[in-house]
Parts: sequence; structure tokens; C-alpha cells
Amino acid sequence: MSEDLRHLLDAVAGGRLSIDEALADLDRLGITAVGDFARLDVGRARRKGVPEVVFAAGKTAEQLAAIVAAFLKRSPSVVASRVSPEQADAVRAAAPGEVHYDARSATLVVRGVDYRPPETRGAVGVLAGGTSDVAVAEEAVVVCREMGVAVLSAYDVGVAGVHRLAAPLQDMLAAGAGAFVVAAGMEGALPSVVSGLVDVPVIGLPVSTGYGLGGNGEAALLGMLQSCSPGLVVVNIDNGVGAGITAAMIARRSAP
Repeated sequence: MSEDLRHLLDAVAGGRLSIDEALADLDRLGITAVGDFARLDVGRARRKGVPEVVFAAGKTAEQLAAIVAAFLKRSPSVVASRVSPEQADAVRAAAPGEVHYDARSATLVVRGVDYRPPETRGAVGVLAGGTSDVAVAEEAVVVCREMGVAVLSAYDVGVAGVHRLAAPLQDMLAAGAGAFVVAAGMEGALPSVVSGLVDVPVIGLPVSTGYGLGGNGEAALLGMLQSCSPGLVVVNIDNGVGAGITAAMIARRSAP
């Protein structure tokens, strides 16, 4: 994009392009504004194959609805995370097309009237240590599916009963999972166990569940960062969106 922008500025400076024409081209390059509260990167899906994900926390319902509407003018779909029921209602009232809200993971997917799903390519396995970790794990599931990656999931398979892990892990490997997202709170041991058993990358997703000191996810994060199990990388606490995007990009690249 930087080279395209240089050519655009050179054309304006040389008189070959008017300011109005340049503004139109800037819009095509993926730069647009919504009021005085948002400047949107509407070219990300074309550059990276990653849908735009709007972090809804801290935005008013009206602001979120306006941002989603602006994206839908230029993108087939948009995902929002940490969405409240009030925000979801506002988007549903204003947005054309399909609106899907998952209250458990607080994620919202809006698909425009011209939406066409991406070709399915690759698969990701998503595991959660306990039921309390599922909401964050489901953020990763939503993003992977919007990127056209098949998802196989199994929850409540933590190390307190590690025998529960064997069957779903075998099924995911047999299905050709190219990466795993493993969400765990408490001491965060499950990603280390999984990465010691599989030959594909594992994205450790620490979750802010637990007791007392470290119960806000710090113990899980530090445990994953200190792991000696090869092939494990770690995202920030409760960052299901980042984990899902990374796993999906790996899986799509590695798919035959």
C-alpha cells in the first residue's frame, strides 16, 4: 500500500490527478473515516485475508452501529468482539444483511446482502481446559470460520482429567488440523501438554479464570511463556481473536 500511496501523491503533485480523484483513490486504498471517532482500515481483508474485527468495548451502541455500516459499504462482512446485548440490538436495527450475535462469546458477525462465504481451506482444532474458558475460545472459533477455515472443537478437556483429551485430539489430527488454539485458565498447563503431542503449531490462549493470586490470567500466561514444550506460542490474556486469526492464517497456508 505504501508504494500505491507514493504514486498517488506523485500524481497529485504533478497535476495528473485532482484532489477529488485522489480522495476517491484513497478510499479504494482502504482509508476512510466515520465521524470524528473512527478511522477505519477497510482494506485489511484484501491485504491479509483477515476480516476486520471491531473491538466494541468502550464504544457507544450508536458508534458501533455506524462503524459496522461503514465497513459493510466496502467489505462483505465484519466481526465485532466484546459486544453487549444493547450494542448488538443497535447494529441489528441499523445494518442490512444478516446479523449473528453469540451472547456466550460476546461476538457479533454481520454479513452484507452481497456476502459470499470464502472458500473453505484448512482446519483448526480449538480446545478449552474448562467450561469457564469456552467464551474466550469461541472468539477464536468465530474468527476462524469467517476466514474460511473449518473448526473442530472440544471443551472441558483440561489436565485435571487429561484422559479426556486423547479422543478429540486424535480426531482433530485425523481431520488435518494445521494448527491448534488451546485456551486454559488456572495454571494454564493444557497448551504445553497439547504441543508435546502434535506436530503442528499450537497457539496458547491464557484465560482470566482461576483463584486468588494469578487468577486474572497471569499464572496461565506465565506458565505458557515458560513452557519447554516445542511448537507453542502464546497470545495475550483473553485474546481469542488474535489466537484465532493466527491459527487460521497458519492453517490456510499449510492446507494442501
